[in-house]
Amino acid sequence: MTARGMRRAATVGVAENSNTAVLVTVGPGGEFLDRRRLELTERGLSTHPHHHEGSWAVGRYLETPGARAISLAEAVALVERVRASAALGARAGLEALAAAVPVPIASIAIRACPRLPPTTEERIVDHRAQTVADSVMYREALAAAAEARGWSVCWYDRDRVFRDAAAVLGREDASAFLQAMGRSIGPPWQSAHKLAAAAALAAAGPRAP
Repeated sequence: MTARGMRRAATVGVAENSNTAVLVTVGPGGEFLDRRRLELTERGLSTHPHHHEGSWAVGRYLETPGARAISLAEAVALVERVRASAALGARAGLEALAAAVPVPIASIAIRACPRLPPTTEERIVDHRAQTVADSVMYREALAAAAEARGWSVCWYDRDRVFRDAAAVLGREDASAFLQAMGRSIGPPWQSAHKLAAAAALAAAGPRAP
């Protein structure tokens, strides 16, 4: 897509939480186009296989209710099942979004991922990595699905995305703009929706106030 075409295209902002994600799509002028919530994995699958089952596999938290002893190989296999399910869910969710939005989508904004060990086994064994690996897995699934559609992926910083959105809008603060957007479409309009909208606005680039 040309630069001119991208200026006429929509941008999606994502606020993920576990295996679910809130998506808010804005048009080339910053106008609201779509709001939806995606469940990325099928029902019945673990939502935190690195952190829950992975912990049990390395002997952590076995005294907590519901915990069970499993092998590291079993935990790795479960993670890969969840990863595959998330990939399918992300592809289906973005396909449905693209079909519903009246203008082409050029980009998606996803929260930046911390650097982690390269393999699933290493992520399970490393205690720090284990606590964030599930969230990273879901963000990576959305990014891969977006790239497969030809969308550019913008990785945003949660701590500065509202300031970046305000700068794009030509304002000192984006709060009033986001509140007005929420009022115009009605509930639900929660913190996750505001974050996703801010990410979309920031990623869309400069526009007139």
